[in-house]
Amino acid sequence: MIVNFAERAHNHNFELDPIVRSLLDTDFYKLLMLQFIWKHFRGVRVSFGLHNRNVKFQLAKMIAREEIVAQLDHVRKLKYRKSELIWLAGNTFYGTRGIFEPAFLEWLENEFTLCDYELSERDGQFELTFEGEWTAVTMWEIYALSILNELKTRAALKSMDEFELDILYAHAKTRLWGKIEKLRGVPGLAVADFGTRRRHSFLWQEFVVEAMHAELGNNFSGTSNTFLAYKHDMEAIGTNAHEIPMAMAAMAASDDELKQAQYRMLELWQKTYGGSLLVMLPDTYGTTQFLEGAPEWVADWTGQRVDSKDPFLAGDEYVAWLTKRGKDPKSKLLIASDGLDVQEILSLHAYFSGLIQPGISARDFRDANDFNDERKWKQERRIRFSAGWGTLLTNDFRECHPRGEHWLEPISLVCKLTSAEGKPAVKLSDNYLKASGPKNEIERYRRVFGTAGVANIPVVV
Repeated sequence: MIVNFAERAHNHNFELDPIVRSLLDTDFYKLLMLQFIWKHFRGVRVSFGLHNRNVKFQLAKMIAREEIVAQLDHVRKLKYRKSELIWLAGNTFYGTRGIFEPAFLEWLENEFTLCDYELSERDGQFELTFEGEWTAVTMWEIYALSILNELKTRAALKSMDEFELDILYAHAKTRLWGKIEKLRGVPGLAVADFGTRRRHSFLWQEFVVEAMHAELGNNFSGTSNTFLAYKHDMEAIGTNAHEIPMAMAAMAASDDELKQAQYRMLELWQKTYGGSLLVMLPDTYGTTQFLEGAPEWVADWTGQRVDSKDPFLAGDEYVAWLTKRGKDPKSKLLIASDGLDVQEILSLHAYFSGLIQPGISARDFRDANDFNDERKWKQERRIRFSAGWGTLLTNDFRECHPRGEHWLEPISLVCKLTSAEGKPAVKLSDNYLKASGPKNEIERYRRVFGTAGVANIPVVV
């Protein structure tokens, strides 16, 4: 796909240039979770809130409130297209046809709506909240994040002339090419696009995904962006997220129910889905405690996604846990997805997908030549490893600005569940810095779940 990004950014004189043009322009896991919520928790009321972890970027001083309102209102008017629903109904996802039930698709077509929103400003930041029935709130997460991130991009681009924009995108394309070159030809590599929520723009994400698909071939396993998978006939990637166990924990009536909510969620998930969709995300309240208390049947699941823990430590912990339960780790899947860039992807692939020879470190692997050198590495997997590459794939414009300005740096913008049925929602994670929720509730949850394996890790976008 050849796009003149500089010309398009420079000639921004549309009445409204929509950021989200299809309700499929979201992570695939959100649709899977929406059907799950529709089946098991219809009528439950929740709230979400948007938070900018990078306080030096005062978004309310960069973006006009009216621009956000116009984009949010546009999304509320969108409907699922017939062709999109036919694709959801007839396509094969994770080797299974008919994942989405006819009744759910009919509901999507005729009854699905997005709730209203509240937008205000405080201390240079926007406060954006959503409240209503869970089925009407949950989909806002990705739409809101992609809208705010792209409006931040547009605000930064407005200060540049067309020549500067041309140089900017030339630098960014060169950087992308350099990353792809390091991945090309690496034996057994599996990498997917997870970059919708914090992308530079929709068009840039589409450009990146098409480039990855064209240059990496079968080593590019797909995209989490459902619309791009639909449009370009790619695999849609994604399973579930922290939102569901957070809601179920919030609604728990006792500390014991609170502790068991993380496993109750898995029980309901495997009643709804099976096979390759049985990938757990155990770090909502700490991976170590999750694995220590997990029922035996959890070891039969397909794999685990690592989010907030050092992926080397988390992978070793999962391999040891599987081995202790008599399961062959080589048949299981480990997905790393937090803050990855090309070097981390190569290092993790070297570590989990082969034997690193003595005297060589996982960080020594820089491209296919290193993997094809038997003096350094032999392909012999410990576990099936896959990388979900997010922000630093679809929004890496660091040091690309021709005048050296930093306004195009990606930021850690999140939109999280804040309550369920009027009770505060909490996430602890494997990183103390990523905990969210009221302070007193965080302290209560830590008493219930403990802090084994939790560390202080700098938050990467």
